Amino acid sequence: MKVRTWREIPLYIMLIPGIIFVLIYSYGSMLGVVVAFQKFVPTKGLFGSEWIGFDNFKNLFTMPNIGEVIRNTIVISLGKMAGGIIVPVLFALLLNEIKNQGVKRTFQTLVYIPNFLSWVILAGLFVDILSPSTGIVNQFLGMFGVGPVFFLGDKTAYPITMVVTEIWKGFGFGSVIYLAALTGIDPSLYESAEIDGAGRWKQTLYITLPGIMTTIVLMTVLSMANILNGGFDQIYNTYSPAVYTTGDILDTFVYRLGIQNAQFALSTAAGLFKSVVSFVFIVVSYYLADKVAGYRIY
Repeated sequence: MKVRTWREIPLYIMLIPGIIFVLIYSYGSMLGVVVAFQKFVPTKGLFGSEWIGFDNFKNLFTMPNIGEVIRNTIVISLGKMAGGIIVPVLFALLLNEIKNQGVKRTFQTLVYIPNFLSWVILAGLFVDILSPSTGIVNQFLGMFGVGPVFFLGDKTAYPITMVVTEIWKGFGFGSVIYLAALTGIDPSLYESAEIDGAGRWKQTLYITLPGIMTTIVLMTVLSMANILNGGFDQIYNTYSPAVYTTGDILDTFVYRLGIQNAQFALSTAAGLFKSVVSFVFIVVSYYLADKVAGYRIY
C-alpha cells in the first residue's frame, strides 16, 4: 500500500494546479455572493458597502421585463433540451443502419465538426447565411415564393432560430452517447426478430428503442439541470434590441445589468437566483435519475 501511494505522488502533484485554480475561481469567487445583499459601492468594497438584505431581490422581481426574461429563458431552454434529445437519438438510429463503415465514419466526422466551433465564429456565419437580402437560406425560400425572413431580427423567428441552430451545432456530438448505448444491445435479439419476420421498423420499435430507453430517460432527466441555461454565447453573439422581448435570457440580462449598466448588486441577485433554481433542479434531476434510470454518482 505504501509503495502504491509513493508511486502516485507525481499524480497528486499534477493535481495541485487544477485544485488551486478551482479554489480561486470556483470557491473563492463565491465570496462575491454577498453583493446581492448589499447596496454595493465599488469604492467601499465588499466589507464597506451597506447591507440591505433582500431589497435587491425585491427590486429585481419588480422590474417590468423580468417576467419575459425568465419566460424566454425557459422557452428557449426547453426547446433546446427537447431537440437535444430527439435529434441525436434519431441520428444515432439512422447512422446505426449504415453498414458501410467508411460512409458511417464520414458522416460521423462531418456532423461532429460544428461542435468544435465557437459561437463567435458561427454567429458570423449565420449572420451571412440567414441575411434577409443576401443570405442563401432566404434565396432558397424565395425559389418557392416565400418572402424574406429576418431570422435574427424578427422577434417571432429569433427563438426558433436559436433552438434550431443550437441543435444543429450539438446533435452530432450528442449522438455519441446513443451510439455507444446501441452497441450494448445483444445482436441475437435482432437475429431472432428477423427469423420471426420482423422488419427493420419493427426491430427498431421493439428492440432498439427499448434497449436505449434507459439512456434516453437518463439524459432527459439530467438535462433538467440546464432549465435556466439558455446559452449566453449563442444569444449574446446573435441578438439585438429588436428581439429582446423574445430573445433576452437571464444570462444576457445579467450581463447588461452588471457589465454595461454597472448595477452590480442587481446583477448578482439575478445570478444568485439562477444558481439557486439550477441547484434545485440538479438535486431533483439526480433524484429522478436514481429512481427512474438507476443512475447514481456515488
